[in-house]
Amino acid sequence: MRTTIAFLLALLLPISSAWGEQPKTAAPQTQAVATKPPGAAIASGHKLATEAGLEILRAGGNAFDAAVAVSSTLSVVEPISSGLGGGGLFLLHDAKTGQDLFLDAREISPASATPDKYLDKAGNLDEEKSQNGPWSAGIPGLPAMLVEMAGKHGRLPLKQSLQPAIRIAREGFPVYGRMARGYKQRMDVMRRYPGTREVYERNGKPIAEGDLFKQPELAHTLELLAEKGFDGFYRGETAKKLVAGVNEAGGHWTAQELAGYQVKQRKPIVFDYKGWKVTTAPPPSSGGIALATMLQILEPYDLPKMDEAHRIHMVVEAMRRAYRDRTFFLGDPDFTDIPQEVLTSRDYAQGLRATIHPDKATPSDLLSGQETPLEDDETTHFSIIDGEGNRVGGTQTVNLLYGSGLIPKGTGVLLNDEMDDFALKPGTPNAFGVMGYEANAPKPGKRMLSSMTPTFMESADKAVVIGTPGGSRIITMVLLGMLGYDAGLGAQAVAALPRYHHQWLPDVIDAEPRAIGADAAKALQAMGHKLDLPGDEAAGGRGSSHVWGNLQTVEWDKRSNTLSAGTDPRNPVGEGKVELAKP
Repeated sequence: MRTTIAFLLALLLPISSAWGEQPKTAAPQTQAVATKPPGAAIASGHKLATEAGLEILRAGGNAFDAAVAVSSTLSVVEPISSGLGGGGLFLLHDAKTGQDLFLDAREISPASATPDKYLDKAGNLDEEKSQNGPWSAGIPGLPAMLVEMAGKHGRLPLKQSLQPAIRIAREGFPVYGRMARGYKQRMDVMRRYPGTREVYERNGKPIAEGDLFKQPELAHTLELLAEKGFDGFYRGETAKKLVAGVNEAGGHWTAQELAGYQVKQRKPIVFDYKGWKVTTAPPPSSGGIALATMLQILEPYDLPKMDEAHRIHMVVEAMRRAYRDRTFFLGDPDFTDIPQEVLTSRDYAQGLRATIHPDKATPSDLLSGQETPLEDDETTHFSIIDGEGNRVGGTQTVNLLYGSGLIPKGTGVLLNDEMDDFALKPGTPNAFGVMGYEANAPKPGKRMLSSMTPTFMESADKAVVIGTPGGSRIITMVLLGMLGYDAGLGAQAVAALPRYHHQWLPDVIDAEPRAIGADAAKALQAMGHKLDLPGDEAAGGRGSSHVWGNLQTVEWDKRSNTLSAGTDPRNPVGEGKVELAKP
């Protein structure tokens, strides 16, 4: 079977088949290594966002200016996933200095959001408050990131880089199926708020696929941001409307909390894996520490040569242990003492590896050791490499489908519902089955734990940017993508790889349709694993067809000096990638 056929079928084949079609081949050692890419590559969740990034590159911008354009345009065209009312985590590589930077634009907890506010009369978690409306929303961070990215890293003014998003918000774009279906799914909540109804309904009718979706109020908010920078959102007209809208809906924000928001620059997590330098997200992301744990557990194994069942067994056991540590130890590093040096060390990974039986599953309840103490698919990610070698991996979100559902009147800004990512009641799972304790409890100004994991991989001859939405599954999707690159797959084949996931609790392997072959499933069950295989009734599944994620990745091959981009074929909007663009 030719490689091209294997890539087209990658979504339908077990991971072993996809890997087997594209073995790693060594480039001739005499071939020179390029010092700069031949152009630019962008992969995002929507073609309009990718085109916005290219527009800014052609105007003389760099990858960081393009990131402002892509991020802000995604905020316009993917309101189901992200927006100015949310936040994100962004990994940057400056080619001139060789420095890697991490920008934390995660939302923060308002002072009013104490844990007792999220409990019902019986003392149970009130999911209505944690997932819908004003109490579910944290103070947004994305607008501050756009200002920071342009001002400190870009070469064009913010006003110029925001123009594509402003234009699309004002002129409109066609509603796609996922948007329309998502609104119908959340309509009961979103209709509560006049500011939301004005945006998503016309003459009392909800948006429908094919409608021209215009957002003049959001365009005005973006214009104020473009003109006045930080003060255009966090102070003045927009800030007053945001505070008024939240408080009129029954929440409690203050002007001081908005004005006090700060993007945090943090030191990325860096480690080696089989000749790859991996640079990834530190806390408040849980992803980087988990990747370091999982990959260093797996490093001694030649995974592509294992049979499918044993390869999945080893990967799942690594996932299980990393997610157990996530529950106990991880939170906002400004509020929580995180044993990061230990958790990311090879010695620690070696100790965890020693607890894995090669042929038997480890029941998750045997790993607890003490009283133990998911972001959703509606997140989005983009990856960029420019012609100078600058790189950006950005993951941004409003958390659940359409966030809180609340648009403060006159702003066009759909607010997040990230408060659900805190451990609002210790030991109680959130909307995605993930739970936590004191390390991730809400406090004024604290950032909730995230699974967003923008990541760089670099070897002697390749540089990769990779990331995805997908809630608590983000980390395992990035892991599988990285293992795919290490096995020799190209960018598009990596984006299409089938996916499976384990997060310690519940103690079950979750998988996409046909991600695990029937024989491998039986072998895994014989090892003691519990499986949920939707879409594969022969392997014991329920017969559904659920897939997840929207992985976006770009790759620069320095020996052939070629660029390639991979955008997830699960994405119903259409390809948002450009493999080679010369400004």
